[in-house]
Amino acid sequence: MCWNFRGFVGSNSGNMLAVKDARAVDWSDIGVREASLIQRCAAGDDTAFAEVVAEHQRMVVQLAVNLLGDRDEALDLSQDVFIRVFRTIGQFRGQSALRTWIYRIAVNQASNRHRFWRRRRRSDQVSLDAHVEVHGDFQCGADAGPDRILAQKELAARLQGALDALPFDQRTAIVLREVDGLSYDDIAFSLGVAVGTVKSRLTRARQSLRASLREARKA
Repeated sequence: MCWNFRGFVGSNSGNMLAVKDARAVDWSDIGVREASLIQRCAAGDDTAFAEVVAEHQRMVVQLAVNLLGDRDEALDLSQDVFIRVFRTIGQFRGQSALRTWIYRIAVNQASNRHRFWRRRRRSDQVSLDAHVEVHGDFQCGADAGPDRILAQKELAARLQGALDALPFDQRTAIVLREVDGLSYDDIAFSLGVAVGTVKSRLTRARQSLRASLREARKA
């Protein structure tokens, strides 16, 4: 899986567009299979819950690795996430896709852990090595030569340093958008904020990343 660098190394974006709150969805937007799966989970069906874990665990672990930079912590956090899912799925009312709802729980759990780390004065990093461990090495096309691959890895290392300096809320928005490819509406729901807030955080994060990368190139 490749990082998308184009949004960070290009020219600055224009003025922000008018934004709106994320659209709420209801049960009519949820697929029949997913609605049935949710209802079975709410009824205490262990087989149904195992299906939920099997379908979404990799996504949760990858997100946690990208936000926390530690695979062991990510695996531990994923267990907390699915415990939370199991305990609260009876409260799910189709306000989003199940996947997006799980994203929201995962982000909240990662944010809580991040705050705990700050209190304990532990570093929080988006680890390039952890990203490669989960996603595989950087792929830049079958015809990419060694120089091209090296340049991409050096750019990724500079991006890692720039990500480390971002506030957690901005880093989370960037990871959800650029790594996981979520829509603005899904990010807004996952973070519990308006779409306008998401776009504002992304704008500030991209500006900071571009500035950091420009400084790194001058060094």
